[in-house]
Amino acid sequence: MPKFCLSTDESRMGEGRKCPPNPYVVFHENSSFIDQQTLKLQEAPDMVPVGEMPRHILLSADRNLTNKVIPGTRCTIMGVYSIFSNTKVKGANTIAVRNPYVRVVGIQQDSDLDAQRGTVFSEEEEEEFIALSKTPNLYESFANSIAPSIYGNSDIKKAIACLLMSGSKKILPDGMRLRGDINVLMLGDPGTAKSQLLKFVEKVSPIAIYTSGKGSSAAGLTASVQRDSGTREFYLEGGAMVLADGGVVCIDEFDKMRDEDRVAIHEAMEQQTISIAKAGITTILNSRTSVLAAANPIFGRYDDMKSPGENIDFQTTILSRFDMIFIIKDDHNDDRDLSIARHVMNIHVNKTTNEDVGEIPIEKMKRYIAYCRAKCAPRLSPEASEKLASQFVSIRRDVQQAEQDANERSTIPITIRQLEAIIRISESIAKLHLNAVVTGEHVDEAIRLFFASTMDAVGQGATIRKELIDEVNKIESEIKRRLPLGWNTTYQRLVNEFVGSHRFSQHALDRSLLVLERREVIQFRNQRQQIFRSGV
Repeated sequence: MPKFCLSTDESRMGEGRKCPPNPYVVFHENSSFIDQQTLKLQEAPDMVPVGEMPRHILLSADRNLTNKVIPGTRCTIMGVYSIFSNTKVKGANTIAVRNPYVRVVGIQQDSDLDAQRGTVFSEEEEEEFIALSKTPNLYESFANSIAPSIYGNSDIKKAIACLLMSGSKKILPDGMRLRGDINVLMLGDPGTAKSQLLKFVEKVSPIAIYTSGKGSSAAGLTASVQRDSGTREFYLEGGAMVLADGGVVCIDEFDKMRDEDRVAIHEAMEQQTISIAKAGITTILNSRTSVLAAANPIFGRYDDMKSPGENIDFQTTILSRFDMIFIIKDDHNDDRDLSIARHVMNIHVNKTTNEDVGEIPIEKMKRYIAYCRAKCAPRLSPEASEKLASQFVSIRRDVQQAEQDANERSTIPITIRQLEAIIRISESIAKLHLNAVVTGEHVDEAIRLFFASTMDAVGQGATIRKELIDEVNKIESEIKRRLPLGWNTTYQRLVNEFVGSHRFSQHALDRSLLVLERREVIQFRNQRQQIFRSGV
């Protein structure tokens, strides 16, 4: 608005009554207004140089360009590069400071998460990919091309190949969505190349974000609410799960995360959305991502003498959301150790063999993954669905029998989610071959992978546990026979009698005393040194 009256009426000026400064007033009811929105455009995480903060620039959108994008959207902006003076920031040195922004004249949003950056394929490329999909043993060679410098771990590499392809997402008639992304957890001893596999997946996936458990908070993984320093208004900033929409999130040191931070990704892993209700902002963001997590057991190394529940420090709620759970052990085996040592030595002296170089180059793999995800969405054949249903019933029966034998619930649950997991794995194997229909062969391989991962983790140490349970039962009956009601004895005396004579193990004695204490048959006194028989 003009600062001074522009009137040239000389009759008014002659009276000596000049208009005061700022004489104009806005009549709001007679004015017309337009929508305006301020956005912040940040460069894609996979384009940020190592060790640098992602750069960003302010955008000013108005009229019909407002409310076109949400946090986490990948888009291309066309506009006029301009500057503005931030009058809100006061200070002696801010008089000549101007801030850049882009006045938006066009927004091109990537049509869907599958139409990702660089998924425009030439005819030659499409012909090459179709020829590649028809090659025999494609599944094996694709798995071998994943982190070729890491020796062995063929099943884990196959699982990662399925994760990169992902299954088919479905939208039911009632509007409910079923996820197609596959989540994998690698739980194992240190030095088994878990982090290396994560780093490779970050490199080969078209969209990927790598994060470490200890350095990740709930807000950093999901979304945080920030306050704008200029306008003092709140706005949303998407976290790792939102920015990796349509790709993979690799979480290393998953066990080092705080429990409340881990709970934040429950919804993102199953419903594939992130609900925010903070500081007056209530909204839902998309996070259609796969999660590849690596963790160590409670004691650093996996203890075969303990059940999976005592080794795994995760709640059942998060474990049921993983489609495949691998327990990786560093077993001592002379032949295997020798071949690994030779493999490592060859890498260090730069003497690459044929196995060290992937059969499919990384760039070609990246493009092929993007092509399969964009062009193919397989569905189950009737024969495959029948096979899956009967197999699931038998798996549930086996797990129930194992739980009855061990007299405790399994830490790794087998629920309907696991049936959906096998469906997704078989769809991803079909997608790798660009097949529109999932056949019985794909289902057989998916069930084999599931048994090699999750079912193997459920049954870990079952034979050792059976012997342990027999020992515990014998010790219980003997303690009850020797210690009458109302009598007490010392813990050391029991150790001398049961363990000192090499009849039973220390672990079995402690376990049986714990069971008896839970049943209120005995009580510990004097800092657990005295044992008192209090019940029947």
